[in-house]
Amino acid sequence: MAIAWIDRMAVDVRGEGDPVVFIHGLGGSMNAWTPLLPALGRWRCVRPELPGAGRSSKAYALGEATPHRGQLSAEVHAQAVLRVCEALGIARAHVVGHSFGTIIAQHLAAQEPSRVRSLALFGAMAEPVPAMRDNMRARAATAREQGMFDIAEAISTAALSASSRESMPLTVAYVRDSISAQDPEGFARNCLALAESRAARLELIRCPVLVVNGDEDVVTPLSGARQLADRLADARVEVLGRCGHWPTLERIPESQRLLRDFLDRVR
Repeated sequence: MAIAWIDRMAVDVRGEGDPVVFIHGLGGSMNAWTPLLPALGRWRCVRPELPGAGRSSKAYALGEATPHRGQLSAEVHAQAVLRVCEALGIARAHVVGHSFGTIIAQHLAAQEPSRVRSLALFGAMAEPVPAMRDNMRARAATAREQGMFDIAEAISTAALSASSRESMPLTVAYVRDSISAQDPEGFARNCLALAESRAARLELIRCPVLVVNGDEDVVTPLSGARQLADRLADARVEVLGRCGHWPTLERIPESQRLLRDFLDRVR
């Protein structure tokens, strides 16, 4: 593992071949993608930790001196990912996102279509529904006032399928620990960024898109993922059974196969 620091963001870079850039979701880190790496030995895998998340709690994008005065958004994150690509000499890449990361990936593909070869979206959505926006604003306040413990407990309970909670204790533990380890202020800013996110200009996304959602995902329900795919020019939806909001952790072999086969097809 080789950690690079780009704009004070932690970035894991490994492997050789065509680049694949991974964008984690709210409360995630580069480790959310670790289960997929064994299937991607022929690819150059780039996993940044977004501003405010994981080890990127002092990222440049959080500074008051930035044009956006440290306020995060899907667009700000998309530009941060683009700067990672520029620093690593990546002119064009396949982009993989999870949850909030799927919105960021869509904005990146719409803003810079020549830079994105394909999109693979796990736990996908175009934008939050009103109830999620309200929940994210409340969660930001909780993080700032009480810290991360209760949030981590709630997410590790609600965001995974019943099957995963019963039979995959390591997955439950990972989700809980990933959330609880977040910097509360960085997490709060990312909650607000998600709360205010709007759909990208989907008509500008012409690259192939893979959408993978769990049939028990209550965070980004399957209905919304299908509606997103219907609005894209070249998209297909894959549904994983007995799976919640974290397909890459709950259904690892299936997620590996779907992503590997998709990348092989569009390379």
